[in-house]
Formats: sequence, C-alpha cells, structure tokens
Amino acid sequence: MPGEPAYVQTMSPSTPITAEELLHVSIPGKRVELVRGVLVVREPAGLPHGRVTLNLARRLADHAETKQLGQIYVGDTGFTLARGPDTVRAPDIAFIRRERLPTPEPAGFPDMAPDLAVEVLSPGNRPGAVLGKIADLLSAGTRLVWVIDPERRLARCYRLDGTEAVVSADDALRGEDVLPGFDCSLSAIL
Repeated sequence: MPGEPAYVQTMSPSTPITAEELLHVSIPGKRVELVRGVLVVREPAGLPHGRVTLNLARRLADHAETKQLGQIYVGDTGFTLARGPDTVRAPDIAFIRRERLPTPEPAGFPDMAPDLAVEVLSPGNRPGAVLGKIADLLSAGTRLVWVIDPERRLARCYRLDGTEAVVSADDALRGEDVLPGFDCSLSAIL
C-alpha cells in the first residue's frame, strides 16, 4: 500500500511477529503494539492526551513513591501479555506493585501484566480497539484498568473481577486495593 512503512508491508498475516522482534521495529512518529502476533501501528496522541497523562502520572508516581508501593511507568512501556502468538500492549501509564517488580529489570518487554493500566483516549481511538486492549490486559491479570475520556470528562474503571464503574469529573479515581490510599479528583487531571 502506498505510504505504508516497508516493515508492515513485508509482514505476512501468516507470519506472526514475536515480542523479541517487536523490540527492533521502529516506525518514526508512530506508536506500535503487537496483538496476537500482528503489528498494530497508531498515530501519536495530541496535546490533551499528553497533558492528562502527565497530570495523572505525576500524582500516581508521587503516591507510589511516598507510600513505597511500587513503580509507575509511562509512555510506550510494553508488557508481554501472551505468548504464541505474542501480544505486547503499552498502556499510557502502568503501575507494578513493589513485590512484583522484576529484578533486574529486563531490557525488553517483561512477561507480565501491570497491576494498574491507564489509557487516556484521543479523538481517533476506535471503541473496539480500546475494548480489545482492556480485554487483553484483564485476561493477563491486570487488576485495575482506567480508561480516561478527556472529551466526555469521565473515566471508566474495569476490574479483574469483572465489575465496572464510571467516574464523572466530580468524582475521584481511587487506587482501591491496587494502589491503597490513592484518591484523585478526575477534574484535577483534566
């Protein structure tokens, strides 16, 4: 296809990519993930996405560090959620509890799910793709997923036990048993 990166063009759907091969994929200006061996390429996010992600990540990191709960990761930090074919997902923000932190940290994508994953929506996000990512994270053991929608000024909380909640701008995101004591007004990060 014209305009498509050469790497994507050469990959046959019958030849799955591995997590290790994904480490060597570089498509300038794009974000990539691996879903059941298939490379998924996305456009970079816009300003509201970056602002909201930073606002929340800063608060989460301060809380996790002060309480010595674990480590916050941001950006395109990938987690290998499944093998054969491989799935590597990169939430906007991730948290791993201290007792689960890999030591030493692997150079590549750890074979584990984060305890908390946060997705900040951008106008171009497709609902089916977002729900697929949530399902992959929860299926791999992520205990809490927050999907923040800056445009609608709300967040959806998905839990490993199958329950869900909607948080309005007037309500707070709570760390529940994943990040005990974390409580942040949604409006404060929007």
